[in-house]
Amino acid sequence: MEKDRVQRQISLPWKKAFEISMLNVRLRLGRAAITAAGILLGIAFLMSVFVSTQAQAALQREHDQEIQKAIQQGTADTKTMGSNTRQKASDQARVIWLVVMSLLVSGVGITNSMLMSVTERFREIGTMKCLGALDQFIVRLYLIESSLLGMLGSVAGALLGGSVMLLVWCLKEGFSLTSKLNWGTLGLNFAMALVIGTVVTLLAAIPPSVRAAKMPPAAALRTEI
Repeated sequence: MEKDRVQRQISLPWKKAFEISMLNVRLRLGRAAITAAGILLGIAFLMSVFVSTQAQAALQREHDQEIQKAIQQGTADTKTMGSNTRQKASDQARVIWLVVMSLLVSGVGITNSMLMSVTERFREIGTMKCLGALDQFIVRLYLIESSLLGMLGSVAGALLGGSVMLLVWCLKEGFSLTSKLNWGTLGLNFAMALVIGTVVTLLAAIPPSVRAAKMPPAAALRTEI
């Protein structure tokens, strides 16, 4: 009965855990900015690939329409059409490779940032555990904090990467390109980038936060960073 009473005291509601996580972000704004920067750069690269893919697709649709007109007029070059088909397949393979690599880069960068963020706070974790904090409470705090950083970094990265790449394509092909883009698909890509950034950040924070939460209080307090 005494154990249940203590657990009810230490296991704070989600609302309170969220408030504590927000306070930790504000108190460690520099570290939070570094962590979010890793997320920002990875998602910016991913969103730039999405925008570049949509721009290429818009130009390809315009090119296909020109080919259809040439076929109807009997002036189409079949050799050029075959070459364009092979080039399109090569571009698709390149885009897939870039997306995979961007996700790997994002995952590695986020994992490293979150590991450093959690590791440098072992003493704080030891203090909380000495005061009676449960393992699940500590893990909850860090997961909420990482989710906040992941979401903020993903939003900033998606906006930055998408805007810069769109500007590059407009300068290259003309600002009329914006009317040819599939903005519905771009919106889905934006949402996908946010989900990927948040989820990857959350998953990357699980191993170091669980490891820190399971450390004995005395060992956590003796840890040298």
